[in-house]
Amino acid sequence: MQLLPATLQALLASTLSKTTQRAAGIYQRLFPIQDTMSASLYTSETPTSVKEATGLHLITQSTPNGQKVQILLEELKDVYNNTAWTTTLIDIRSNVQKSDWFLRLNPNGRIPVLVDNTQTPAFPVMETSAELLYLVDVADRDKVFGFTDELERSQCLQWLFFWHGGGAPNQGQLNFFSIFAKEEVPYAITRFRTETLRHFSVLELHLSGHHHHHHTNSPSPPLPPRHYLAGANQGKYSVADMAAWPWVKGWAFAGFSAEEMQQFPNLMAWVARIAARPAVMRALGEKYETNVDVGRQAGA
Repeated sequence: MQLLPATLQALLASTLSKTTQRAAGIYQRLFPIQDTMSASLYTSETPTSVKEATGLHLITQSTPNGQKVQILLEELKDVYNNTAWTTTLIDIRSNVQKSDWFLRLNPNGRIPVLVDNTQTPAFPVMETSAELLYLVDVADRDKVFGFTDELERSQCLQWLFFWHGGGAPNQGQLNFFSIFAKEEVPYAITRFRTETLRHFSVLELHLSGHHHHHHTNSPSPPLPPRHYLAGANQGKYSVADMAAWPWVKGWAFAGFSAEEMQQFPNLMAWVARIAARPAVMRALGEKYETNVDVGRQAGA
């Protein structure tokens, strides 16, 4: 085959290049959403550790809410050797979570925030219960910390929502009015103290096994105490436990005495059982000690 003259080849190459550029420009005008979303997620104020992260990235502080997701990530690492994530630690006392760069990731201005950079564009997840469920979906393929049985999964969601919607808010308000409020409000302290104790008593009743059903009409002896909140028989350690435990284990910080907690023997056994897990110890350890605007490789 006879080759085209060099000048004609150059002309064709130039024409094709211009055509490709024009097509790319048209495509960007027609389908701008992906690039726009990526650009709008981060600003010049976004910490480098956040906007340059790859894979899963957690923005957190080791408060009870932050510890929920820290625990699950550490547990996943023990089960799946390839589980990795990076972490940016912030100090919420500085109100950095109200900054524009943070509100782009979580308009509610609360920690933690999970960003999945394996999605295009990067996908931020807010609210701890949603983050726990998201990680079970994308990082727990064998549902070690979730459930495949629909009824067990429903039970897990029930206890997850029970604590998210009731236990954590009441204990959080108790901590605020008892420790951080600028003036003492006795009514508020009494109200939230009573409600927190009530939520502890609900967990105690459930863990005691007293009201469990044998799914039979014939009389039968009580079932043994549960080890965990959700799952058949004595239960299975799951995200339902991870959601409640970081708050409940702080009973002394909330102002409850050891004598008061004696009325919850099964709950206290549950607290001790989870506290002994290596992943939980790491999740509460020094790698999550706050250092403002510092990103570190927590998954390593």
